[in-house]
Amino acid sequence: MPSTTRTAVTAASLAFALTLAGCAAREKGAPVPEQEPAPAGPSAGPTLPGSGGTSPSAPAGRTRPPLSATTPPTIGAPSGPPSQPTDLRKAGVLAGRITRGCAGPCYGLVTDDGREYALHGPGMGTFATGSWVRVSVGPADPAVDCGPGTPASIVRISPVG
Repeated sequence: MPSTTRTAVTAASLAFALTLAGCAAREKGAPVPEQEPAPAGPSAGPTLPGSGGTSPSAPAGRTRPPLSATTPPTIGAPSGPPSQPTDLRKAGVLAGRITRGCAGPCYGLVTDDGREYALHGPGMGTFATGSWVRVSVGPADPAVDCGPGTPASIVRISPVG
């Protein structure tokens, strides 16, 4: 079946379906809006972007509204990776898992990103190995060695979860 014939049959089928829908609405007492007959042939096609709101073969004077009155924003290409971290963390606050120490005053802590800390905090409590904690830290006491890791002193420590 040629494309022109298929388009005409589709348009005729659509007109017939609209007529039936109008009859059904009229039987229910609902008002039927006046409709402009659908043009047969290729002029029933979609509006092409950049065509000014008209379809390529639309009759003169017939226009369709544009999809949007504003153009979408464009994002330029990135200039490179960021020079500073994009996920900023609070300075002096760590969260991680206790790896050694239990009753203190020295504790080992490993954070989510695998960094190891040697924390010193007398009287801070007992934390079982494997427990998750949040720790506020300050500068390390140079006279104390709590083992491997970045040294720091505990200001506050609390269990997480």
